Amino acid sequence: MDARSVIRAVRDGNGLSAEGAAWFARGLADGAVSDAQAGAFAMAVLLKGIGSSGRVALTQAMRDSGSVLQWDMPGPVIDKHSTGGVGDSVSLLLAPALAACGCYVPMISGRGLGHTGGTLDKMESIPGYRALPGIEVLRKVVGEVGCAIVGATEEIAPADKRLYGIRDISGTVESIDLITASILSKKLAAGLEGLILDVKVGSGAFMATADEARALAKSLVETANGAGCKTTALITDMNQPLGLCAGNALEVIEVMETLTGTAVSGALWDVTAALGGEALVLAGLAADAEEGSERIDDALETGRAAEIFGKMVAALGGPVDFVERYPDRLPSAPVVRALDAPRDGFIARIDTRALGEAVVHLGGGRLVGGDKINPSVGLSEIRMIGEAMGKGDPLMLIHASDAAHADAAEAALRAAYHFSDEPPEEPPLIHERIGA
Repeated sequence: MDARSVIRAVRDGNGLSAEGAAWFARGLADGAVSDAQAGAFAMAVLLKGIGSSGRVALTQAMRDSGSVLQWDMPGPVIDKHSTGGVGDSVSLLLAPALAACGCYVPMISGRGLGHTGGTLDKMESIPGYRALPGIEVLRKVVGEVGCAIVGATEEIAPADKRLYGIRDISGTVESIDLITASILSKKLAAGLEGLILDVKVGSGAFMATADEARALAKSLVETANGAGCKTTALITDMNQPLGLCAGNALEVIEVMETLTGTAVSGALWDVTAALGGEALVLAGLAADAEEGSERIDDALETGRAAEIFGKMVAALGGPVDFVERYPDRLPSAPVVRALDAPRDGFIARIDTRALGEAVVHLGGGRLVGGDKINPSVGLSEIRMIGEAMGKGDPLMLIHASDAAHADAAEAALRAAYHFSDEPPEEPPLIHERIGA
């Protein structure tokens, strides 16, 4: 077997065999497959598809191209993945809440992609936090604390890392087959027993329509279950930001306020409880999603999740008093400016992608791969669809490094809001459940 025969089979519509997937993934990891061959393979998959069996084969092959963690824990090993959104800091709430309910959560996360925020970037706004500690530290922290939010090392799914870069420059990012294998190969390399997926839909999501989101959710659920990991997906709304903040340190503040009960973000809490309820069913720790959600609620309400979050931060190099002193420990922007509503009326629609892009241009994300993030910038007190506004009322606060950045953000953000004279129908938080 060689690269040409694998590419030819996919190109001719004959799919991808387990043997072919294993050979190609090894070649991606060790360099036997050239960039040109990887690009040709990705294009063939995009144009012809590889079917459900091919997705499982490619996912497992890329998972097995590096280290696959094995666990010996007294409880189930569970994780969550989101397809990316704006103001979505659920992971920071859910990991410690699941740990408080008896799960072990090795949450291998990513950085910001395009207009969406990255969990690792948010955690790295905490001074001293080590987001890339290595596998042995991950094992130790998960065992002792119950959860660890970290990034993938070079040992995790190296074939995916290579193919991911090729997809970005070969015009093949949109392939659901390749998206599925990329997401799941990294997650399943963490040795999970169960996985809950948060597939976003709407103006701030990569999947803008219900049909696109449903197709991706079904592909992810079927493939993960086919690869031996119990998996369920919720399709959740991204027609407006999930939280009231967007930007790394600002989202951490919102999480800490919610964990400590000082200022609870309702939508953020509700999506966390819904995803956590499904996860606890997968873990065998709840009879149904309603019971599971109630257990997550209790973990948040009692402060047990906050306590575990603090222990995780300290174990990974952050301040030992972070939960008590988080306002003093996080960076703040020198310029804070209110964006005023241009007219009376109801907020009818928000271009959520534009809000995410505004955060990126403020310095809260990367325009090119090597950009350094400013963790202090972003948006807070964001007003949502259906809210009644008077002319001059603040739509949000802009946190910027200087006046010029604030001016540019103000113009972009004003164009992202649309108003009506009558109250609009508000989008649901949870659109659909996709399960086995």
